[in-house]
Amino acid sequence: METIQFLNTSPNALANLIDEKLKEQLDDLKKNFTPKEPEEFMSRNETAKLLKISLVTLHDWINKGILHPYKMGNKTYFSRKEITETIYSSNKSK
Repeated sequence: METIQFLNTSPNALANLIDEKLKEQLDDLKKNFTPKEPEEFMSRNETAKLLKISLVTLHDWINKGILHPYKMGNKTYFSRKEITETIYSSNKSK
């Protein structure tokens, strides 16, 4: 095991330097992190149940551009991730 000596460096200064470097690495990791979970899509009924709203309100929110539907044939789906982001972004703007 090797010995490392730090001259003219206090323990607090060393701890602060280590904290700064760790924060930089964690911030970089957060920016570049891609979740491995596949995108989850929900039906109209599942979305309305999750948001505790009626299907009429869901339709109104689509028309107002609050939610973005995805169509496949005659089926309509919503991204759980986009719904979560919409909820969080509307809370931040208040």
